Amino acid sequence: MSFQPTVPFTPAVGLGSTHAQTIFASLTRPTRGPSLRRERFELPDGDFVDLDTFDGAPGAPHVVVLHGLEGSSQSGYVVAVLRGASERGWGGTALNFRSCSGEPNRLARSYHSGEFGDALAVMKHVRARITGPLYAVGFSLGGNVLCRLLEETGDNSPAEAAAVMSAPYDLDACCYRLDGPGPFQLLYRERFLRTLKQKARAKLRRFPGAFDGKAMEAARTIRAFDDAVTAPLHGFRGATHYYNEASSGPKLHAIRRPTLLLSANDDPMLVAPVIPPEASKNPHLTVLLTEQGGHVGFVSGRLHSPRFWGDAQVLAFFDSVKAAQPK
Repeated sequence: MSFQPTVPFTPAVGLGSTHAQTIFASLTRPTRGPSLRRERFELPDGDFVDLDTFDGAPGAPHVVVLHGLEGSSQSGYVVAVLRGASERGWGGTALNFRSCSGEPNRLARSYHSGEFGDALAVMKHVRARITGPLYAVGFSLGGNVLCRLLEETGDNSPAEAAAVMSAPYDLDACCYRLDGPGPFQLLYRERFLRTLKQKARAKLRRFPGAFDGKAMEAARTIRAFDDAVTAPLHGFRGATHYYNEASSGPKLHAIRRPTLLLSANDDPMLVAPVIPPEASKNPHLTVLLTEQGGHVGFVSGRLHSPRFWGDAQVLAFFDSVKAAQPK
């Protein structure tokens, strides 16, 4: 389908740099959204994920939202989509990946960039209880998860349409960028590693020998952490094997649902090309690539009254999908 942004993206004055966009958005997005109810969803392997959800009008669309690395249903970008859905009379469900709802999950394994089984189970669950169309949104890590889900399910995807913002389609290249030199790369890296290591320590106390604790503590890069923890917990031979298996970029041709791929060329966590060029060959994909915007940023307007252009375009994309559906 054809989709054009409602307005071009113009960075807010004073937020022209990639790091300003990224950091300002992460700190200032409003976190007040619609009233949510917490649901515990039991998984086939004996674990669980927590959902935060609300109902829409009968027959209205329902949006499932997947957060990024170490995010949750409380992340500002998640709340923005839920708020937009509520304002339209739609329903919404935010999936908290395993260990991200504020309560440790039951098993040694957790979540990772290529694990889409939990999201698929949740979408099927939501699909079975709604009467309107199901849409899905993924941010950053959650965007890669959503793409992998769409690639593997093809024409059988439970979601009628999807949108992905700032996804790391090439996990190896993304890791290379995050682990690179510079004070901002260090800031992003340390922010992720702080909570990842906290969870890993708690996990090791409950499951001694699940991975090498000394290697985990010594990890100063995302790749080293994935080598020490993510890979062994999820059946990979190491970080490189994990990145190769979990990256969505090589299989974007398999997506069979209208899907918006939104990224910025100056994303500080990705390496150019931030969206694989092959994506333009799939007629089901709409590529929206801006020169500026940072990582899950896209802040326009003014500093004292920012507007989050990317969140608005995701919702506008779903509006256009809905408008194109037969009445």
